[in-house]
Amino acid sequence: MSDEPTAPQFRSDVTVELVRSAAADSDVIWAARVSTAGEQSLEALQQDPEKSKGLINYLMRDRHGTPFEHNSMTFFISAPIFVFREFHRHRSGWCLAGDTEITLQGKDGSLKRRTIAELHQQWHVGIEDRVAAPKGGVTWHKKSEKWRAQVKFKGETHHLGLHDSREAAEAAVAEFREQNPGKRTRKLESVRRNHVRCFDERTLLAGRAKIVDVMESGVKKLIKLTTAGGKQLRCSRDHAILTPDGWRKAGELAVGDAVMTGGTAARPSEALVPPSLRRGIGVWTSMQRNRLIDELDVCYLCSRSFPREALELDHVVPVALDLGKALDEKNLAPACQDCHAAKSADEQALAKRGGKVALAKADLVTGIAEDGEEMTYDLAVEGPWHNFLADGIVVHNSYNEESGRYRELQPVFYVPGEDRKLVQEGRPGRYEFVEGTPEQHETVTGAMETAYREAYGRYREMLDAGVAREVARAVLPVGLFSSMYATCNARSLMHFLSLRTKKENAAVPSFPQREIEMVAEQMEEQWARLMPLTHAAFEKHGRVAP
Repeated sequence: MSDEPTAPQFRSDVTVELVRSAAADSDVIWAARVSTAGEQSLEALQQDPEKSKGLINYLMRDRHGTPFEHNSMTFFISAPIFVFREFHRHRSGWCLAGDTEITLQGKDGSLKRRTIAELHQQWHVGIEDRVAAPKGGVTWHKKSEKWRAQVKFKGETHHLGLHDSREAAEAAVAEFREQNPGKRTRKLESVRRNHVRCFDERTLLAGRAKIVDVMESGVKKLIKLTTAGGKQLRCSRDHAILTPDGWRKAGELAVGDAVMTGGTAARPSEALVPPSLRRGIGVWTSMQRNRLIDELDVCYLCSRSFPREALELDHVVPVALDLGKALDEKNLAPACQDCHAAKSADEQALAKRGGKVALAKADLVTGIAEDGEEMTYDLAVEGPWHNFLADGIVVHNSYNEESGRYRELQPVFYVPGEDRKLVQEGRPGRYEFVEGTPEQHETVTGAMETAYREAYGRYREMLDAGVAREVARAVLPVGLFSSMYATCNARSLMHFLSLRTKKENAAVPSFPQREIEMVAEQMEEQWARLMPLTHAAFEKHGRVAP
């Protein structure tokens, strides 16, 4: 932490950057024609653009959605935190069936499995906690010549009074038992400390990541993937699955493709790296330090910034795991001293002789089938890898947002611009926003800036006192700017745009919050340049996703 805290900054804009894409109108044409024309479909696109335009319009009009899924775009978005909560609520795809078993991992490495529906119940409602049922009943009390009702519950005797009739005494006992059943539902904090088994996507070694949230995602169409190793996963077509070649959507996979599943392998031996060679690798690595680490650089493990003298060059893939990458500078990355020490300790344990090590292994897809519609769920887990085991197959969580647990959050806050409408008129479901007065804008800006300064000051106060970032961040407001990577295909993006933009030509009216509409507008602008024919068809047919 610096001695001079950064002064709060205030912004009224959002930014969206297209950082990676494999998306073109030709992808739609190829996907639609591949079964009949094969690779000739790409040539046909260039020879007859009008014919291609007509095909895309036909697919859009008649709601043939799958040809629009064979592409990918990744956006880097900077916006207030409350915008990402809207992303969370209205994302499409990325969903698992309720009976999907999630692998949980304890601190000691022990594993247990829970269905994702059970995790959702436990996370949001609570868990069934059994206690002893009330014991006792009705007896005749000779001295008073009345019926006495009493029960014993949780070690205490409860006297329910003397009654003129046996029926009245039995009714009192029955009422007590109804109000104090032998089982109950409680929300236990321990449930929210669950960790999933995850995998380092560079080394494929198993680790653990904390669950951040469990979401119910609505009723969706599912497919069922079956592997040669006997694993089965029921998920939406958009759910991302790890393959030897990186992340792919479930709906893009075919029989014979490989997916990564949880497995084990023989533990690598320390004897593979003789001491003299290990010393030589260390000398060579030290020689690259000044060249590969900037004067101020970022630890690749915790994403925090440090001066060069506080960083070490780390072998991303451990030398004991792959000796061939020991002298590969592409396998070197800066790591802070704490992260480097922790990772080195793990690698020393890895290099011991004998035994097994848990890691992700490739398995072939042997079957893909439609599997009905039902309520679906998803997890969000902490980084850096954001993946988890679902029915033994490595899948991705719903989205990646900047984490205030691993880095100090910067004081950049949102205030509405002068063009932001401030006043809501009408009743819920039939309201509209209208312009605010200059006085109202002044009130909003002043109130927000004052609250932001106070909140960030308290946040810094706790950090300076040594309080953990994950605790201190609780005082920060949702107007704080954060960042997120969002990956989608054209079909899911069209679904998002239909919900998050307000257009006169939309067949189904939508009334989005202005700030997420600002994000959607920038995403649409960049998508339209990539796929102009598809975007034109989307506009022509009422902005409804196929």
